[in-house]
Amino acid sequence: MMNTKEEQFTAIIQKHERTIYTVCYMFSNNTDEVDDLYQEILIRLWKGFDAFEGKSDIRTWIYRVSLNYCINFSNRKKREHERLDLGISTDTDHKMEKNLQVKQLYKRINALGLVDRSVILLWLEGLSYDEIGAILGISVKNVSFKLVRIKELLKKMSNK
Repeated sequence: MMNTKEEQFTAIIQKHERTIYTVCYMFSNNTDEVDDLYQEILIRLWKGFDAFEGKSDIRTWIYRVSLNYCINFSNRKKREHERLDLGISTDTDHKMEKNLQVKQLYKRINALGLVDRSVILLWLEGLSYDEIGAILGISVKNVSFKLVRIKELLKKMSNK
């Protein structure tokens, strides 16, 4: 039996590490940046661990914290890029992208808006519409509508 907060937290993070990394990779294609995002999310999860009351599934809470941080990061990065506008590409190949098809899919998904990107990420992770709705704070009907629209959009993008 785990008796310390640190042991409980470590066990939870080990169980959900892939989830956190998946969210990070959806918001950056730079390995160093992904590692930074991961570390920042761990800090936020640790700071919020005492406040987590178990009213939702721990996975839902982890997704919510991870997505919120990555969305805020993405918005900050976009604002900084707009100010700097250096035109420097940060495209790098990473281990998760083993073939061209996956790479192209990630590229199309990254072109989506932040909410759409979050919806498709959670769906690809195998979450139910109920879970997606709970994480994003939208209705199940809205999740369904968004997924249909996103899939059509991704199809159109693949035909270009």
